[in-house]
Amino acid sequence: MFSASFSLNPAFTIAPVSRRTFGSFVEHMGRCVYTGIYEPGHPTADSDGFRRDVLDLVRELGVSVVRYPGGNFVSGYRWEDGIGPVADRPVRRDLAWHSLETNEVGIDEFMRWADKAGVEVMYAVNLGTRGVQEALDVHEYLNHPDRTRLAELRRANGAEKPYGVKMFCLGNEMDGPWQTGHKTAREYGRLAVETARALRSAEPGLELVACGSSGSSMPTFAAWESEVLELTYDAVDYISAHAYYEPVDGDMASFLASAVDMDHFVHSVVSTADSVAARLKSRKRLNISFDEWNVWYLRDFEARRDTGSADWQVAPRVIEDCYTVADAVVVGGLLISLLRNSDRVTAACQAQLVNVIAPIRTEPGGPAWRQTIFHPFAITSRLARGEVLRVATRCPTYETARFGAVPALDAVATHDAGSGDVTVFVVNRHQSQPAALTVPVTGFGAGLRVAESWTLADDDLLAVNTEQAPDRVVVRPADDAEVSDGVLRATLPPVSWTAIRLSPA
Repeated sequence: MFSASFSLNPAFTIAPVSRRTFGSFVEHMGRCVYTGIYEPGHPTADSDGFRRDVLDLVRELGVSVVRYPGGNFVSGYRWEDGIGPVADRPVRRDLAWHSLETNEVGIDEFMRWADKAGVEVMYAVNLGTRGVQEALDVHEYLNHPDRTRLAELRRANGAEKPYGVKMFCLGNEMDGPWQTGHKTAREYGRLAVETARALRSAEPGLELVACGSSGSSMPTFAAWESEVLELTYDAVDYISAHAYYEPVDGDMASFLASAVDMDHFVHSVVSTADSVAARLKSRKRLNISFDEWNVWYLRDFEARRDTGSADWQVAPRVIEDCYTVADAVVVGGLLISLLRNSDRVTAACQAQLVNVIAPIRTEPGGPAWRQTIFHPFAITSRLARGEVLRVATRCPTYETARFGAVPALDAVATHDAGSGDVTVFVVNRHQSQPAALTVPVTGFGAGLRVAESWTLADDDLLAVNTEQAPDRVVVRPADDAEVSDGVLRATLPPVSWTAIRLSPA
């Protein structure tokens, strides 16, 4: 067992917790929509065809905002295909995922689903095969109150009031050669700034997200951000970031330290954006929308993907990764990184919500269940309130092939001044040793007690939840967590994620 500690002080704040940190992502890809959130023949389906068992899990997950409708899908999407009578809607090819899109679910259906789920919608516009006019048209349909052609069409389709979408993504991963309509940074930057200015003319208060790199490993990373922001800086509010993590060649030590890479990614994008601001002599501060992140076994997917297949299917099973205990601990660590960077990362979307690399899995006509990664997300979303506090851990390090020496323990904390609650979120990355954690909390006044504590850990790091065993991996109370003499003490198992909420007695 090793000893670990950190100090907390209510004055050492980073930024308020942004509820948009706990976003998700619904793309018309695989079974995320069809037999995921939507399955009219399912025993739990409501009058709109949405699975109520999935809606219940989405609410439990604590999702705040959902990015829609893509993803790579959006770069070939014609939004008009998904409105009006369903029987009249065309079936289209989706080139991104080599499948057929029936358009049974479109804007109006999804906005009804979002209302039921209690989530905000972050809408992505197609800047791959389309441009300024189409972005203005979909905005008019979504947000204009009345009298215009598209506003009246929305009303005729059953939505009397505008949907009031505030956040728009200006395309998706336009730096990627795989993207339909892939562009150079200059080509994309010119189109993005023209689209942004037009949308602001229509509704000045919109929040707009420019496409950053689709990953920090892209050969154009940072140069892409720099050139795009030179053109768009004053017209947008966010630059996007996307990152996926997986164990490579059995390197569990590096995988467990994935948050080190996320921190570095954020700092690199912030440095680039701030450098552009300095060159432009702008006092505006751009934030990051980390609108795709998760564990994804990408190498397995690429090895199995058959892009030459002539078989076009509706809602094929695509990247339905089955998540392990280790994956859940990494997701818990990535949430710690997002919170730690809340001064610049003010929106984030775990990709995706259902079935496709998702915390929720379903079977057609059958059950829905929580994957292992569901648990750290749901508890962090529920307990992270108030201000994010700076945490400097004191603990041993261990060696990794990718990142060198990294701390064995990673942590962040939040403080809600209104309720007096203090919550700590901690990951023990060590593969064999538990951690004896001590945290002085006298700075928050006398009488704090452990109100609740949860740990996700298992002797089998590869244990998963399945249809047959949906609760094989769950969070359990951290029974030994206690406060005595103004110090929080807890034992953290090897490879574990823990959340402890302290409240005034």
